[in-house]
Amino acid sequence: MKLFIGNKAYSSWSLRGWLAAKHSGLPFEEITVPLYNEEWNQRREGDEFAPSGGKVPILWDGDDIVVWDSLAIIDYLNEKTGGTRGYWPDDMAARAMARSMAAEMHSSFAALRREHSMNIRRIYPAAPLLPEVQADVVRILQIWAEARARFGGEGDYLFGDWSAADMMFAPVVTRFITYSIPLPPFALAYMQAVISHKCMQEWIGGAQAEDWVIEKFEGPVEG
Repeated sequence: MKLFIGNKAYSSWSLRGWLAAKHSGLPFEEITVPLYNEEWNQRREGDEFAPSGGKVPILWDGDDIVVWDSLAIIDYLNEKTGGTRGYWPDDMAARAMARSMAAEMHSSFAALRREHSMNIRRIYPAAPLLPEVQADVVRILQIWAEARARFGGEGDYLFGDWSAADMMFAPVVTRFITYSIPLPPFALAYMQAVISHKCMQEWIGGAQAEDWVIEKFEGPVEG
C-alpha cells in the first residue's frame, strides 16, 4: 500500500488517514507531498491524485484499488483487516455513536476549521473566540462528554480503547492545544491521552522535523 499525505504540521485530513493506516498494522509506504509549493498544482494533476481530484490523503492498495477521504480509508482498512483491529467499538450502541461522531466531525465544525487551522508546531496565547467557533467547541465538548460517560469506562479514549472516533478528532485536539482554548478537566485529560498515543507522538515528531512553512497557516488568530 502507498499513502500520499500532505505536510504533517498542517494537514489535518492527512493525519486522520495516516492514523488509520498505522492502526491497521499493515505495511505501507508513506509519501509526503508538500502542500502549495511550486510543484503542488502540477503534482496533484498527476495520475496518482486523479481519483481524489488532487486531494490528500489518498491510499493506493496495489494498482487497482484506490481510496481517498480519511473516513473512507478508515472503513476500507477496517474491512481489509476483517474488523479485528478495533477501529469501531464492539458494542452496537457504542459503535452507533462512534460512527455518528466520526460522521459529524467529517461534515461539521466549519468555523473551527476555518478560523483555527491545524499547526502542530505552534502554541499561541488564548484569545477570544468568535461566537460560531465557540458554538463548535461547545458541541464537541458535549459529544466528547457523552461518549466518555456512556462508553469510556476505565479507558483513556472516547470509547475506552483507541478507535476511529479518536482518529477523527485527533486534529481537533491539536487545534485546542495550539490556540490555548480553555477547556474543562475531563477534556484536558482526554486530550493528553490522545497526544501521548505512540502514533500521535510519531506524527508530531515528523511535523517538528519538517522544513516547510506555509505562511497562511502561521500566526495567531485575532478574536
